[in-house]
Amino acid sequence: MASTNRKWTDGMLTSEDWWAVWLGLIMFVAGMASIWGLDLVGWMAKTRTWEFTDLLGDFSWGKLLKPAAYDNISPLASLFITYAVFTVLTCIGAWFQKQEVKRYFIGFTIIFIITWLCWVIGHEAHFKAIDATVKGKNDFDSYGLSWGLQLGGGFSYMLALAVGLIIGNVFKVFAAFLKEAAKPEWFIKTAIVYLGIKLGLMSMQSTGYVVELALTGAAAVFVAYLLFWPIVYWLARRVFKLRRDAAAVLSSGISVCGVSAAIATAGAIRARPVLPVTVSMLIVIFAMIELVVLPTTYATLAPNQPIVNGAAMGMTVKTDGADAAAGAILDELMVSRHLQNSGEHWQEGWILSAAILTKIWIDVFIGVWAFLLAMLWIYKVEQKPGQVSVGLSEIWFRFPKFVIGYFIAWFFYVAIAVWFPEAIDRAAEGAGIVQSPMRKMMFMLTFVSIGIITDFSKLKGMGKLALLYGIALFVVIAPIAYGVAWIFHRGMMPPLAG
Repeated sequence: MASTNRKWTDGMLTSEDWWAVWLGLIMFVAGMASIWGLDLVGWMAKTRTWEFTDLLGDFSWGKLLKPAAYDNISPLASLFITYAVFTVLTCIGAWFQKQEVKRYFIGFTIIFIITWLCWVIGHEAHFKAIDATVKGKNDFDSYGLSWGLQLGGGFSYMLALAVGLIIGNVFKVFAAFLKEAAKPEWFIKTAIVYLGIKLGLMSMQSTGYVVELALTGAAAVFVAYLLFWPIVYWLARRVFKLRRDAAAVLSSGISVCGVSAAIATAGAIRARPVLPVTVSMLIVIFAMIELVVLPTTYATLAPNQPIVNGAAMGMTVKTDGADAAAGAILDELMVSRHLQNSGEHWQEGWILSAAILTKIWIDVFIGVWAFLLAMLWIYKVEQKPGQVSVGLSEIWFRFPKFVIGYFIAWFFYVAIAVWFPEAIDRAAEGAGIVQSPMRKMMFMLTFVSIGIITDFSKLKGMGKLALLYGIALFVVIAPIAYGVAWIFHRGMMPPLAG
């Protein structure tokens, strides 16, 4: 490998990885302004759950959208401001990355429109609503539903991916035009920086019980991933005879953290671009299956192990949205069933917190695992006889830079909780908007973009991945996750409601 003279600052203004950091930190700072009473992110648009016949009978944009916090602007104005802000910021990033800005602007505008159409349609009650009582509300009753797919917010992701795939495989000329703006890695890495804010919020709200839950969750995840990744990698290499890069990307996607880990691993080891695309599609599809199957299964098989069930969910479900949705359903099912069977009323939210906290610890492994794999690929996989040793600086250049933004956001909010606890509520106002609707929008942009750049004609030889993914998930990951959660969380119960 030829060495080149590079500075550690190279790429800070020209690489996609660094621009994920800058986009993430810009909104992080904007959200942070709520500490001083300034709402700089309340214009962000949010989708609402809606029902088809109700909308037709009395149409209103307010039934589909709403501003995150600003009450004095219309839903459409909120959406336009959202479009304007992110278009300007990403166009600036595209210019620094030496892309064709005019083409990027047109392409991003089209992708943005497709994204929001999918997001809004995906929130129609027959697709999204769950027939379960959560916080005293049953969406089936609220919207007068007699049937529904009960897919939660994850249906929006599935729809976005499906629309993108149709464009990418049927309207290939159109897809070629949009590829200038279809940047799934950029969008997902920015979303990961926003995820660091989510981790910080959970840290700010910690009580003694949450700290205990987080520490045991961290231990459980650490033990689990010493098992998950090598077992799946071994299956991929020895049983399914996959190439090293395919085995590594799939192992990370199913073991570490879904789409984010698959993309981060592919970048760290310089894998073929088709691999994270294929794995990402599998992750989304299987996450929806888990969302439907796991909550009822866990609640039925282990009704007296609520925290075990929540933690196992966090280790098994591979997308943040599906994990949160499944955790919410599990929480309500177990709380209501326990009340009926024992007369004790567990506080709501703790089973969900177990799922989310465990998932957050898993998210931390994205950058760590990508870093370790980059080292392994540099010094072992790519090393050839007579080749000059790779300098340590190469590890820095391959390290996923978006992780820097992730940890900055996380540790900042931890610092608030430790040194300025009186500012927690104000800090949470802005942070909540960045880590929720903004982060979800970046995920939606990611799924549309993944579909657009995917050409199934280039996926020859990848059929083994789906079979391997299913076997790994249900035969390896799910049983081990539950066993590890049982070891670390067995006997932990939610506090009783006052």
